[in-house]
Amino acid sequence: MSITRRLFLRNGSLAVIGTAAIPAFLTRAACAVESLTSKNKRLVVIFQRGAADGLNIVVPHAERAYYAMRPSINIPRNAVIELDGFFGLHPSLAPFQPLWKQHHLAIVHAAGSPDPTRSHFDAQDFMESGTPGIKATEDGWLNRALHSASPDQSAFRAIALGPSMPRILSGSQQAVAINNINDFGVGGNNPKASPNANSFEAMYEHSVDSVLHGTGQETFEAVKMLKSANPGKYKPAAGADYPNGRFGDSLKQLAQLIKANLGVQVAFADIGGWDHHVNEGSTQGQIANVLHEFSQSLAALWTDLGDLAEDTVLITMSEFGRTARENGNRGTDHGHANVMFVMGGPVKGGKVYGRWPGLDQSQLYEGRDLAVTTDFRQVLGEAVYKHLGNKALSQVFPGFENQPGKFLKCLG
Repeated sequence: MSITRRLFLRNGSLAVIGTAAIPAFLTRAACAVESLTSKNKRLVVIFQRGAADGLNIVVPHAERAYYAMRPSINIPRNAVIELDGFFGLHPSLAPFQPLWKQHHLAIVHAAGSPDPTRSHFDAQDFMESGTPGIKATEDGWLNRALHSASPDQSAFRAIALGPSMPRILSGSQQAVAINNINDFGVGGNNPKASPNANSFEAMYEHSVDSVLHGTGQETFEAVKMLKSANPGKYKPAAGADYPNGRFGDSLKQLAQLIKANLGVQVAFADIGGWDHHVNEGSTQGQIANVLHEFSQSLAALWTDLGDLAEDTVLITMSEFGRTARENGNRGTDHGHANVMFVMGGPVKGGKVYGRWPGLDQSQLYEGRDLAVTTDFRQVLGEAVYKHLGNKALSQVFPGFENQPGKFLKCLG
């Protein structure tokens, strides 16, 4: 492979600054990164922390009981973004409409964990470990999903956008948490380096595995190249309008890392603000505001990735849904089933997947919640199996019978 200055400008994310000659160590770094990512498929997982109200996100506007049970917080029929005659999107999800029409966005309704807990902490733990009802699981399912990956390991193969390593990526496979690219140093003596930076370098510094150590050293050089490109002045692609706030910033940084060709294979980010017990709102208010930030950020990521989106699958999930009925405070309480979004190039979108259980009193879970008809592991398992190529689903999701015959077939 011929290394030129042009290589480092690939996707507009890296640049050689201050010299016409490329040092040998940068040639090695470029070769390693190019090898790792030339045909890299990526899985991005987004967690909506706080239990999002799936019934007001993807609205069953043809279901009479929906309006009867939510007299003050329902989304009026004339306000929903029509999908298929039965379901419609909350109007704050307007940035999703083009993706839906282009068949790059699929929806799975009445999805979730079969565990009955209404505890935020326990439910999030179960969904991140991938073992509902079992608290003894030590690692996260997204970490386990990496076990069959290529032996060529970039230090950026698994990343979390945040200040600490989330449960979902904990485990034997190496991962790194990045809170802010601008503060992310690679030198142990860097006085401005964040705590993550030092632990990141230490991950390789004491390694006795020569292959791993070599890959890490080359990756450090690639990170130095990323920093020399001044990530603080990163320009998203035309039309990628990230909103202000932590979530938008996280996804913009994720786009930078993917476009920098650093070998990202799985990534995780989260967004809070979904626990609306009081004054949830309807087309305006709390849920409308967080949905606008959520959808605008994801749509911006899709646009920013450009052609790289064709090899990217993004899945959203939340620990559980909300009660079918609004409460006395014009909000909703902890429920059961929810909605998941699946976005990406390989997605067979423009369709709502899963069996709709109904909202009549006799159809509600424990007489109060939307029932789960699609286990969240079916959706995740299809992405792990078909997109990441990990066929060992019994190891990724132990105790759950998850075979291709049970997939929803929302991925091509």
